[in-house]
Amino acid sequence: ILRPVLSERHVNMMSFSQCIGIGLFLQSGRTIFLAGPGLATLAYFLTGTVMWSSAACLGEMTALFPVKGPIFEFPRRFLDESLGYAAGWMTWFSWIVLIAAELVAITHMFQFKYPPEQLAIDGYPDSKLQWTPHISPTVIVLIFLVLFLLMNLLPVLQFGQLEYVFGIIKMTFIILMIVLNTVLHSLQRVPRGGHFWTYNSPYSAGSQNITLPNNYVLTGFPGKLGGMWEAMTTCLFGMIGFETVAITAAENRHLRTEETVKIGTRKISLRIIVLYTLATFTVGLNVPYTYPLIQDTHVISFGYGQNSAFVISTVLNHLRVWPYFINDFIIFSATTAGINGIYNASRTLHALASTHNAWPDWAPVESFRRRLERTRYGVPHTAVFVSWLFGFLGFLASNQNSQILGRMVRCVVIAMLIVYAVIGASFLEFYKCLKIAAQGDDENIDDREDPTIRQLYDRNFRQYPYKSHGQWLRACYAITGCSLFILFNGWRTFVQPINVADLIACYIPILLFAIIIVGYQIKLNGWNPFRWRRRSSRDLQNPRPQIAVNSPRRGHLSLKDPDNLFTTANARRFFQWVWVWLK
Repeated sequence: ILRPVLSERHVNMMSFSQCIGIGLFLQSGRTIFLAGPGLATLAYFLTGTVMWSSAACLGEMTALFPVKGPIFEFPRRFLDESLGYAAGWMTWFSWIVLIAAELVAITHMFQFKYPPEQLAIDGYPDSKLQWTPHISPTVIVLIFLVLFLLMNLLPVLQFGQLEYVFGIIKMTFIILMIVLNTVLHSLQRVPRGGHFWTYNSPYSAGSQNITLPNNYVLTGFPGKLGGMWEAMTTCLFGMIGFETVAITAAENRHLRTEETVKIGTRKISLRIIVLYTLATFTVGLNVPYTYPLIQDTHVISFGYGQNSAFVISTVLNHLRVWPYFINDFIIFSATTAGINGIYNASRTLHALASTHNAWPDWAPVESFRRRLERTRYGVPHTAVFVSWLFGFLGFLASNQNSQILGRMVRCVVIAMLIVYAVIGASFLEFYKCLKIAAQGDDENIDDREDPTIRQLYDRNFRQYPYKSHGQWLRACYAITGCSLFILFNGWRTFVQPINVADLIACYIPILLFAIIIVGYQIKLNGWNPFRWRRRSSRDLQNPRPQIAVNSPRRGHLSLKDPDNLFTTANARRFFQWVWVWLK
């Protein structure tokens, strides 16, 4: 079994470290190009609210029922078994592709070469700005793959401690980038036209058009809307990972005493949204949306270090050393995100292995499933190794093609959006079942007439572990937002001439999800589609609903003496409350 050894601080930073990979650093420039600096900032905020709404759905269900594999267990339990298992496999598929994507991105970072002609135009003090070690992409992939594996073979507690350090480093770096870009804009070391010059003519806060694959430039409101939509779709990859808080539930030792799922879900959402929004806003003050190195008219693409808006900002302000430092940090960020990706993939696979019905009824498969289920020192080594093997997809890096990385990233994003939409739908059914149980009308609950049993399902109960106001509406918002992103993520691929590879990357996760669902319907109900039925247990007793034991509740500011604000006891309570949200 998995050992509950992780503390709240480990879980918080593991989630944060997973989200902070290459998305913000390599995609913020593309986002600014597509939408303009002002609308790019808004794009990160809006996509963050969609992700938070879905994460809150998963968080509330996991806080009440801390099950292994919550990301597929709740859809299986409240919607349909085939939907749940399909969501589980789609999640695992996303994480293994993400591992390969991070490896490809690392090889890109080892090809850092700023165009000399652009340096001359920008008046940069050096004529050359490049870092291209004579190491083949194959060797780079092998080195980092070994590192990924070794890290994930560590005991869980040591792994969590390292991830805590990595998360602190990443958070510090992003804050440093925000401060640096704010200072650079304030000082105007290189005169560019006053404050907010990237928002003023001849530039703008919002991009004025978008270029379609046939080179037709769409202008006016349709052009702005198209650019904003593409920018929001681009933002999504940097926000994959909110669900890490729920994935760690089986290894979390502070579920009840520290209310980890509630606090962790809110912390990761607030931190990512605030930091991404501020980072994009501040770097957008120094990089105009027309800058050549962020211009990218491909439907799907992912740049190199020299295309990072954070690198470009330091070049435009004539800073030495900083471009190299930022490029090297992106390598570190991609490495730690890849390591965490294997953790999430292996825990999802291990949870699937613990569910017999998720696998075909064949003797060799059953033997393999039992191996995946085993752990040693609390680590599911076989699940780790199997998930790690798919990192060899990173050898696609030998092509050095930014579009290959972009297509891998798009597959990850759409697959996870499908899962997030399913999570939102699961919450709506969970909400309805909970309401029935709280009224004592669920015949499947033992002692349902007992008030102490009924209050366990009452969202207004003082010790209910995680309640967000208006969460039912937020679930609807998450479903709507995710569905729109899924359906229209590749709208530009339908413009002639159609790029088949881009079209497949945008929509193959939908086909894969449908195929898995059909496969499970056949397994559970036979080949005749007319006999296919919805199968959901709606179980509200396994495990027993959790309650929060803290008084006052963690994350709530409860003063010791409300009538006399300025007292030592109140000050202590206030700093304890601040520390809960900071640590």
